[in-house]
Amino acid sequence: MTVAAPLDRPPGRVRRSGSARRFVPPQHGAWAMLLVPYLAGLLVAGFRWLDLPLLGAWVSGYLLSYFALQAVKTGRLRRFGPQLALYGPITAVLAAPVVVLRPAVLLFAPAYAALLGVNVWYARRRRERALLNDLASVAQSCLMVFVVAAVAQVPPGRVLAPFVIVLLYFTGTVLYVKTMIRERGSVAYLRASVGFHASALIAAAALGPVAAAVFAVLLARAWALPRHRLTPKQVGLAEIAASALVLAAAALS
Repeated sequence: MTVAAPLDRPPGRVRRSGSARRFVPPQHGAWAMLLVPYLAGLLVAGFRWLDLPLLGAWVSGYLLSYFALQAVKTGRLRRFGPQLALYGPITAVLAAPVVVLRPAVLLFAPAYAALLGVNVWYARRRRERALLNDLASVAQSCLMVFVVAAVAQVPPGRVLAPFVIVLLYFTGTVLYVKTMIRERGSVAYLRASVGFHASALIAAAALGPVAAAVFAVLLARAWALPRHRLTPKQVGLAEIAASALVLAAAALS
């Protein structure tokens, strides 16, 4: 899972300690993509104690997949051996009680495997910034809404609206962030972003007034902010606020 899209890091160095560089990916947007779908599912399906190891397995699984994909990309398995040796067992230990006590979560394994296969395909070709690869990561992230529901033993239909909301949000954010950073000045990406957000607003309106209001704000963001030169940090801070609005929409729709 290459969760970089919501806040693509622009070219350039970020100063961090050596240990952080080795074990923590330089993908700031990943944390929103990990937490927002998980929290959206939690807000609707309710909390169960198994959600704690689920969250741990989800985060460590992301870290494991990130470094595994780096090994695929570079062809240097030994270079990333320490990270894989750390996060592999942690993921397995944390996932074990979830799988044993809620085996229904395994129903989502084929979808995750297929989407991870997309990530691997792009990693081997060193094209992890490709739009389709970003969208595959978005889909992986948003499926967590259904996994949380399975842990809570809640029917999937009950969390369908939160799933649609976070899926629309992160898909639109992939396009929007590209217009702010890597594809800044691209008319094609700007049109795609604004067009998608307009369509998302129409879809959100069917989910209720709160979702409609939130996506109206997101549409305004997609149209107005690319006309201003914001730093990646400013873009990220704006997305924290946007994520909070999306969680409110997920909880109230």
